[in-house]
Amino acid sequence: MSGAATTPRWGMVVDINRCVGCQTCTIACKHANDTAPDVQWRRVLDVETGAFPDVQRLFLVVGCQHCADPPCVPVCPTGATRQRPDGLVTMNYDTCIGCGYCAVACPYQARTIAHEQNWYFGVATAQERAVAHDERIGVAQKCTFCIERVDEGVERGSEPGTDLDYTPACAASCIAQAIRFGDFNNPDSQVSRLTAEHASFQMHAELGTDPQIRYLYEVPGAPGRDPTPEDTNDDVMRDLENPLVGKHQAFWDFRAAMNFTLGGMGSGLAALATAAHFLSGLAPPVLLALYAVAATLIAIGLFFVFLEIGRKRRFLYVLLRPQSSWMTRETYCVAVLVPALVADWLAPQAWLHGLIGFAALGFLICQARIVYAARGIPAWRAPLIPWLLTSTGLLEGLGLIALTHALFQAPSVFAPGMAATGTVLAFLTGTLWIAYRWSARAQGLGPLARDAIDRAAPIVSVVGHAIPLAALVVLTSSAPNSASHLFASVAAGAGAVLGGIVCKVTLITRAGHQQSFALPKLPRRGSGTRAR
Repeated sequence: MSGAATTPRWGMVVDINRCVGCQTCTIACKHANDTAPDVQWRRVLDVETGAFPDVQRLFLVVGCQHCADPPCVPVCPTGATRQRPDGLVTMNYDTCIGCGYCAVACPYQARTIAHEQNWYFGVATAQERAVAHDERIGVAQKCTFCIERVDEGVERGSEPGTDLDYTPACAASCIAQAIRFGDFNNPDSQVSRLTAEHASFQMHAELGTDPQIRYLYEVPGAPGRDPTPEDTNDDVMRDLENPLVGKHQAFWDFRAAMNFTLGGMGSGLAALATAAHFLSGLAPPVLLALYAVAATLIAIGLFFVFLEIGRKRRFLYVLLRPQSSWMTRETYCVAVLVPALVADWLAPQAWLHGLIGFAALGFLICQARIVYAARGIPAWRAPLIPWLLTSTGLLEGLGLIALTHALFQAPSVFAPGMAATGTVLAFLTGTLWIAYRWSARAQGLGPLARDAIDRAAPIVSVVGHAIPLAALVVLTSSAPNSASHLFASVAAGAGAVLGGIVCKVTLITRAGHQQSFALPKLPRRGSGTRAR
């Protein structure tokens, strides 16, 4: 290819001033890729900004950005999502299990999972059946920059981006030439020249993904402008009718919340019970009984995950990406934990207790890191999330031990030092929760996510942290099996468990709003002062 001495780096340039919102690119994409009626790989957002009289309207082309550092690739537990040397992010529909991890990791809302085949006219036509893609049902799908056309052009010695037969359908069909495609590694390509000669921005460049769609926003005599508070204030970003606002993610629903809730609770219980055994002399029979409770909780949580995936027969493919996916690593922790539990029940051994404790702690940490790696959800990628979820799981585990102690009135269950350990955990978890809330805006959480967290805060802070903290202080000074001691055990246990459930359910199902689209620069046009 002319001017290209290295591996191509394919990308696009979108001129916001040229786009007229005709949706030709959207239709061309659907036609070229045979996407179902509820699936759109290329979208054009109709955006209105400002307040009268300073208002403007523009059209924003969005889709997979084929990032240089794509967050969707390392999280994929099966290796179905990969990145080629030329930067294109590809999908292998035959190995994807439809877990949705890539979808919640994408900050550009570029992934879709269709769990059933829909037809444009309600019933299948002969034409639709001829181009139906059964391999895409129940798995993640996305824009590929029409990879087959690009590859064919390279093989034929043509230049994708210049020769329209080998250019992605959206760029080839654009009536205003608002979408240009080419090789950013070739300084003579259209995309390289356009970005060298004109001001441009990358969406969410602050996330470090280095997206390969760059947006032009200036025209001669009309330089761009920075957004104003009227464009981005909380009232604007609370409006779900605003196409820039990130909608609530639907990839991980209550089933995922059940996994993180029960799995974190169970693994926290097993880890703390192991620590109590070695450090405080918790009796082996009690330890094994607590292990049984922990294993049951983890198993139920994993069953809900199994219900979540789109291609259930492929569930063992989750083992294929231990080098980068925390979901795979979580599964390997389970692969260690379950045999160790069975062996320990059959023939209890100290080393098996230790192995179970380490595997349970590893499982808990993996769960926390799974959420944190979902960079497409601002509420989940906050730096305090892995610490908060790990601490919450351990506090829930201690709460279950306290409830068991109260239920059976057995001092041997609540081993010496457990109350002191729980006091530290309740204080630490409460502090992390408060810090997470206070730093939410600074960490990029939108107002809708912050609102959901604020609504849950009284229950989480009071029931989940303050009551257990106070009750655990009472436990350290009251006589075993006294009325105050047993009441404090129930309060500490029930509060820790309930607070942990509310915290996790809120984070996953209510605060899980997708990353909003962003316009760090806007064209200067419209009415009022914006037109000057």
